[in-house]
Amino acid sequence: MSILDLTNITQQFGEKILYENVHLQLNPGEHVGLIGQNGAGKSTLIKIITGEILPDEGQIQWQKNAQIGYLDQYVAVNENLTIRGFLQTAFSTDFEKEQEIIKLYEEYAATLAEPLLEKAGKLQTQLDQGDFYQIDTLINEMSTGLGLDVLGMDSKLEKLSGGQRSKVILAKLLLEKPDVFILDEPTNHLDDEHIAWLTAFLQEFSGAFLVVSHDHAFLEQITTHIADIEFGKLTKYTGNLKQALQQKEQNRESYLKKYYSQQKQIEKTEAYIRKYKAGTRSTIAKSRQKQLDKVERLTPPNNTATPIYDFPYAPIVTTLALETTKLEIGYEKVLLAPIDLGIRFGEKVAIRGFNGIGKSTLLKTLIYEIPSLGGNFHFPENTITNYFSQDLVWKNPFETPLQYLSDLYPAASIKELRRHLSKAGLPNQLAQEPLSTLSGGEQTKVKLCQMTMKKSNFLMLDEPTNHIDQETKLSLQKSLARFDGTVIIVSHEQEFYQNITDRVIEISL
Repeated sequence: MSILDLTNITQQFGEKILYENVHLQLNPGEHVGLIGQNGAGKSTLIKIITGEILPDEGQIQWQKNAQIGYLDQYVAVNENLTIRGFLQTAFSTDFEKEQEIIKLYEEYAATLAEPLLEKAGKLQTQLDQGDFYQIDTLINEMSTGLGLDVLGMDSKLEKLSGGQRSKVILAKLLLEKPDVFILDEPTNHLDDEHIAWLTAFLQEFSGAFLVVSHDHAFLEQITTHIADIEFGKLTKYTGNLKQALQQKEQNRESYLKKYYSQQKQIEKTEAYIRKYKAGTRSTIAKSRQKQLDKVERLTPPNNTATPIYDFPYAPIVTTLALETTKLEIGYEKVLLAPIDLGIRFGEKVAIRGFNGIGKSTLLKTLIYEIPSLGGNFHFPENTITNYFSQDLVWKNPFETPLQYLSDLYPAASIKELRRHLSKAGLPNQLAQEPLSTLSGGEQTKVKLCQMTMKKSNFLMLDEPTNHIDQETKLSLQKSLARFDGTVIIVSHEQEFYQNITDRVIEISL
């Protein structure tokens, strides 16, 4: 019996149909990766599955009493809890049983009623056979695996960054061990070491899961099935990602042949109807119109062009692009040992280190968003930096991409802004949607588009691949490779940066 059944799911936003009559079955033990281009509706489908939004049509059926664990990175938490205290809430049911046992023994002492002892014994057996007496060990193993221990287990949640908090929420979810995980981009705030740990955990997980991820290397290792959204339909393939993509390409070619054959037949029929609808053959023309109205038309292929990101270069004459001397970074306290760093002009550098160590803080210090706590850093004269922040936070989330860019570049014409957005992979329809309604990948494209409208000679990108699909990653990769200036990339995806960077700088405590 399946754990989850989606039947005839149809979803539309405005004039855009995400999918029609979608079916998906998730069976016990299946490890399913959900893929599709940016804007295909992956995150929307997750929200439908978890009940966050209702589909326009169709049904969602969960197996009775199935325990579902959903990675919601924006869930409200008690910020006064410590990391350890929050992780202990994953075992709240066991702690409640312990309190119930204590209460039963107290009542027995007062009444000597044997049924109370019997009930307490059953609860105690449940604790003995479960994980209750291993809670501290399990929390410590999870914290080490996901890198929470270095943050300090007694640190309060209110002191954590958004990325650190997301890791803590993920850790609690994994500790709960539900029947099925629903994970939307679980690797976004993890570095290589912790992604490897999560990979091993999910490989060994005996339950089922559905995971959305743009990290192909991650999906390749953890999946037994792939569910792909394309042409408004969902197709489930058996096998890992590589096998699924091979099957998908074969299916795609077959579908396109059918689509263009159908279009040709429709055009031929419509031409006949136009020619004879008022003549001697009008009866035949009307008959063909009725037949045409009954045709189930295939969804047209996505004609969105491959994004192209041209980062305009501002000429500069120098040999050294950046030099830091005993630079100390942090907010209230110093995060790292003093940093002495030299980057040559034109060099492309990747910065690595576990999540929360200070990679983003370093970039924010270098662009003067936050002050340094000691030491200094120096850019040569005429340096113009261009920065990509990983946070998808907008001052006015109800603005459209057109309005957002128009505010930043008031001298640019609407026609010019549309051209830039289209080139970045955001056609006119998406350019006029509120930023808050766009997918994570589409919002990322807006920010990349913003970068293409500024001349610079030093690009700094903080986790630019978190939400974008493979096609966009490859395009961005090529754009960074051909940029004439200096580039710093903070990324957990080695596959993305390894072929375009000159060296990797490892940041450690």
